[in-house]
Amino acid sequence: MMQRRPFTWLGRLVTLSALAASVLAACAPAAPPAQPTAAPTTAPTSAPTAEPTSAPTLEPTAAPTPAGLTVVDALDRAVTFAQLPERVVIAGRATTLVADAFFLFPEAAERLVGFEQRGQSALAFLPIVDPTFGEKTMLEMNAAAEQIAPLKPDVVILKSAMAEKLGTPLEQLEIPVVYVDLETPEQFERDITTLGQVLGNSARAQEILSFYQTRVDRLAAATKDLATDQKPRVLLLQHSEEGGEVAFNVPPEAWLQTTITRLAGGEPVWTEAAEAGGWTIVNLEQIAAWDPDQIFIVSYNGDSDEIAERLKTDENWQGLRAAQDGQIYGFAGDYFSWDQPDPRWVLGMMWMFTKIQPELAAEVDIQQELEQFYVEMYGLSSSVVSEKVTSTLYGSLP
Repeated sequence: MMQRRPFTWLGRLVTLSALAASVLAACAPAAPPAQPTAAPTTAPTSAPTAEPTSAPTLEPTAAPTPAGLTVVDALDRAVTFAQLPERVVIAGRATTLVADAFFLFPEAAERLVGFEQRGQSALAFLPIVDPTFGEKTMLEMNAAAEQIAPLKPDVVILKSAMAEKLGTPLEQLEIPVVYVDLETPEQFERDITTLGQVLGNSARAQEILSFYQTRVDRLAAATKDLATDQKPRVLLLQHSEEGGEVAFNVPPEAWLQTTITRLAGGEPVWTEAAEAGGWTIVNLEQIAAWDPDQIFIVSYNGDSDEIAERLKTDENWQGLRAAQDGQIYGFAGDYFSWDQPDPRWVLGMMWMFTKIQPELAAEVDIQQELEQFYVEMYGLSSSVVSEKVTSTLYGSLP
């Protein structure tokens, strides 16, 4: 069994980047990033089924059967079970991001019995990891406790923001609830540990955390001696468009996007203007005042690279040094953008490193990182990664 080490990048971040705020509430549950696609109001009866070749290679670890199990969740609540939960439902906000973390564990396929569908991307990706995903009950969006109860779950996993709206009604029906956040590196460590306990596989939780820690340590070692003037001034913008109106938003100081920018060796320029709790709209005048060295464009509803290329030639952006130097990038992603509080954030961090500190990251191969991530975290074969994941890549990739 692997010896668990606590995540230490937050402390390093304070030292390396003079981080003024206590760390992170990234993509706070009260205002989560927009989903890539709108979820349907009625759930399909089944999800597409992946080919047999896409079955994960990881084998579930035999779960112990303790007399009792107590876990402490994201709301610091002690939740006690007489035995390991066998029937799990994931519901509420951001179910796709929660499910992506849940399926880092090989037991997930046999334990998950219900899933509240919040976006089509989940129906595209999760069947690759779990060929039986189409057999799960797909709950409609905003499913109430009364719709979840017939599934007879041993536990329902929710984002902590759902405590009042859904968690309390579930508990009134005597259905146990475990809350997670997964919004910051610290929360990620805590919540992966909790999921490992719920699934009876703490050893796997330690393997997952070690995978992330190794990469954070690698970047910390590479950037620890950088002077301030060696860190590019970086602006990360979420691009959105509705009714022909384009808007640009910046994330709060405490969000994951800000953290991975710093970990990758950049200096975020937007933090003083950002508001806590959600994305903050900024105009071109403010962007011009910042005049960053690099701009990263996040898009949850379009091709980020296409947007970035368009901005490079937009006459309104020509005065910006990032446009003049060709330093506007579309944030990378596959089924989901890699900037989100999804397990893929580690890919986003490594990818940003190659753009922000290309000399220090000369030996980082993003294609190799991608393969290692899906093989080690989701148990997919290299051939399945090539066939099912690589073909979905977008953003400013090599």
